[in-house]
Amino acid sequence: MNDILNKNIHKSVSEMARFCGDSDIFSKDKEGKLPSRDVVTEILKDLRKVVFPGYFGDETLDSYAHFAEKMLGSVSEKLCSQIKLVIGGGDADKRAEEICTRFISALPEIQKLLEKDVRAMYDGDPAAHGTEEIISSYPGILAIFVYRLAHVLYAEKVPMIPRMMTEYAHSRTGIDINAGATIGEYFFIDHGTGIVIGETTVIGDRVKLYQGVTLGALSTRKGQGLSGVKRHPTIGNDVTVYSGASILGGETVVGDGAIIGGNAFITSSVPPRTKVIVKTPEHIFKTDAPEGNWEI
Repeated sequence: MNDILNKNIHKSVSEMARFCGDSDIFSKDKEGKLPSRDVVTEILKDLRKVVFPGYFGDETLDSYAHFAEKMLGSVSEKLCSQIKLVIGGGDADKRAEEICTRFISALPEIQKLLEKDVRAMYDGDPAAHGTEEIISSYPGILAIFVYRLAHVLYAEKVPMIPRMMTEYAHSRTGIDINAGATIGEYFFIDHGTGIVIGETTVIGDRVKLYQGVTLGALSTRKGQGLSGVKRHPTIGNDVTVYSGASILGGETVVGDGAIIGGNAFITSSVPPRTKVIVKTPEHIFKTDAPEGNWEI
C-alpha cells in the first residue's frame, strides 16, 4: 500500500477508536457476553432433527431414542453455554441449567403442537400433496417451529437468543414472528412471505393467515415507552385473514369466526362471525391504443 493510503487508514482507525471510547453503545466490552448466531442456528437445526425424526437426517424410529438422547445432550450443552453468556452474574451456571432443564421438558408438548400445525396446513391447503411435503419444504412450518421454541426462552426472560432464533426463520422464510407472541393450536400460514406478527399479539386456535398479513402496532412513536404495553391485536379462534390485510393496535380484537378480506386495514375491533371486505376499486380499461402509446 502507498503512504497516502496507510496514513488514511491510521487516521480513520484513530477517529473510530475515539468514537467507540466515547459511545455508550460501542464502548462496552462485549467479549464473552454475546451469544453466537452460528451456535444458535446449530441448536435449531439439531432440534429440527429431533422434533421431525427422519426428515432432516438419517435416523429412523427404531434408532430414535438413542439418537434423540445423544442429540439433546449436545443441544443442552450448547444452549446452556449461550444462556450463561447473556444472563451473566455469579449464579449464571445454575440459572442457565435450570432454564435448559425447563426448555428440554417443554419439547414433547412443542412436538405435539407442531403436529397439529402440520395437520392444519395439510387440511387447509389443497395444493399440499402430503404432510411430508409440508414438513420438508413449507416455509410456514419452519417459521412456526422456530417461534414455538423461541417462545419458551422468551417466557424464561432469556435475552437476545429468542430474537436470534426468530430472525433466522425470518431470513429463511420472509415470515417475521416475534417470540413474545402467543399463538394457539392448529396455526395455518399459507405462502407466508411478508407476514409480520408483533410481540404482544395473541392468536387463538385454528387461525389462518395468508401472505403479507401484518398484526402490528397502531403507533410506535413513543418507542421504548411502549415496552411491555399491549400494542398488537388479539385474534380469536377460527379466524381467517387474507393476503395483504393489516390489523393494528393493542385494543383491537377480532372475534371468533371472523373473516378479514385481502388488503383490509383494521384499527378497531371486529365482532365475532363478521366478514370484512374491501370494496372493489373502479377499474379503467383502455383498448386499441397505438403500439407504444399506453397512458396510465
